[in-house]
Amino acid sequence: MGNFKAVRLNASTYPAEAAEREELAGVGAVFSEIEGQQPAEILAAAEDCDALLVVSSAIPRQVIERLRSCRVISRLGAGTDKIDVAAATEHGILVTNVPDFCLNEQAEHTMTLLLAFHRRLPYLMEAMRTGNCTARSHPGVHRLAGQTLGLIGFGPSAQAVAVRAAAFGLRVLAWVRNPDKDSGIAGQFGVTLAPLDEVLVNADYVSLHLPLTVDTRGIINVSRLKLFKPSAVLINTARGALVDEAALVDALLSRRIGGAALDVFDGINVFAEPGPPPVHPFFELDNVLLTPHCAGSSVESSFDSKTRGARNAALVLSGQLPEHIVNPEVLDATST
Repeated sequence: MGNFKAVRLNASTYPAEAAEREELAGVGAVFSEIEGQQPAEILAAAEDCDALLVVSSAIPRQVIERLRSCRVISRLGAGTDKIDVAAATEHGILVTNVPDFCLNEQAEHTMTLLLAFHRRLPYLMEAMRTGNCTARSHPGVHRLAGQTLGLIGFGPSAQAVAVRAAAFGLRVLAWVRNPDKDSGIAGQFGVTLAPLDEVLVNADYVSLHLPLTVDTRGIINVSRLKLFKPSAVLINTARGALVDEAALVDALLSRRIGGAALDVFDGINVFAEPGPPPVHPFFELDNVLLTPHCAGSSVESSFDSKTRGARNAALVLSGQLPEHIVNPEVLDATST
């Protein structure tokens, strides 16, 4: 062990924890920190690195192809859609992540968005500020118990939401790509599996819980939005590009659906430096709730993702296997 170089990106937007440095120091790695939002900046610091640790920067093929000695790209979080995993695999670089670091937080935020929209909290808060206490009788507020929540995907994050939804008396439907495989676990949560179109037609609230892949990009599109109830609300705390945003804006403007509560976006860069508000039609709509990609955020989850991500990198550098490997094919190739 020793003489390794570990480069930690996003050091300004997501400052490193002392525990990250300790994890890498434990295997003799020199730990350097940069922001690294652009390929040229990343390569200037990391072209000769042994480990690259990333929170939010994109790691495209053009970067990966020039990493001369990198053994591991460690995502300090769950999603790896901004990392060219195929390119990393071709170059024998392990990609690791921490897929379960914020299950509780994401489920809590999903329910927070659902409840805030259901109880019309933004409208009522503004009415209260202006002295309009008659707003208490909002015609759009109905009893939540007995309504239907549709979960698109039923992995750990959706399961955590299902537990909380049941406590509010919601009926829960879910769509999964392999119902034969997941029917048993769904039954344990009191969730009914159904085809995607059936979930969309019947749900009062639709919550997305899918990774972003070639198959899932734009899964909520023009035709699927037409299946929603006119009163239905779309909730997205997963990945922004799961939704065709132009189609969603049209559906919201025409009131073909009741609303949307969004924490992730395709057309808004939530990782930009603070400044003027971004220009996007969402900001002109009164039937949208927006939060800045904070569903997974808490003091505990932030510490967990950073330290466990650093530990993943340290394990690879020391010749051990981390708990979560995104591209195990690299191991198969090196063992033959």
